[in-house]
Amino acid sequence: MVSVDAIVLAGGRGSRVGGAVKPLFEVDGTTLLRVAVGAVRARGAERVVVAAPVLDDDLDVTWVREDPPFGGPVAGIVAGLDDVDADEVYVVASDLPTLGPALAALPERVPTGLDGVCLDDGRRQWLIGRYRTAALRAAASGLPSTGRDASMRALLGGLTIAAVAVAPDLTRDIDTWDDLEAARGGAMTESRTLPPESLNDWSIALAERFGLAEGDIPISLILDLARDVANGVARPAAPLSAFVAGLVAGRAGGSSADTEAAVAAVVEMAKGWGERIDG
Repeated sequence: MVSVDAIVLAGGRGSRVGGAVKPLFEVDGTTLLRVAVGAVRARGAERVVVAAPVLDDDLDVTWVREDPPFGGPVAGIVAGLDDVDADEVYVVASDLPTLGPALAALPERVPTGLDGVCLDDGRRQWLIGRYRTAALRAAASGLPSTGRDASMRALLGGLTIAAVAVAPDLTRDIDTWDDLEAARGGAMTESRTLPPESLNDWSIALAERFGLAEGDIPISLILDLARDVANGVARPAAPLSAFVAGLVAGRAGGSSADTEAAVAAVVEMAKGWGERIDG
């Protein structure tokens, strides 16, 4: 019988919610962290490793921390693998209220001939997946700096991973305060990109300082660009890409349409970057 453990990633900065600890957000009377732990337990995980500082003393889990902290999800996975003993391992984020049904969409074991399987809602959701431990460990061993700031594609791009197509409703995580409010109301909405209040205040201050009009700073668009580049290329590439998109938009005329076109072009490059590197 194939054994399975789980790595739950819960050590992010929560920058889009003003530094709040997202895994401790409560939805339907329980924290997102407990939702994640319960979901992997329900799918047979024997040992659950949580990559984060200790957030809940009552959870029967193994706590690990990437070194240095806040090194990103790949660094958390690398740290967690040291405590994984099973043949296969779930790798999940701790900000998904629907993680239980999401994991139920995965097969009960990695199919023969594959290194893993993850969900795909139009984009591969690497952090809702089940992988062969040996394959994941081998891939991790080739990363510099124990995976710090590496993209998920850098870790998994060389593996043979199948994708299970699902509706986006099943994979919508909580990135912002609006997402949390929507989840508590019983339905996620399409607006998953509004930033925390602190970013709004900073945006207003920037606009006043540099004489910009309301709407000249598309916060949601920029944050989504950063997310897509971080996932497709690497985390340090996100601010660089945002700068380049702004530069290109400015040279094109600086309109909202110019900005959207520049961002779309960068995102399109990021989505195809892994295939270019692999080729």
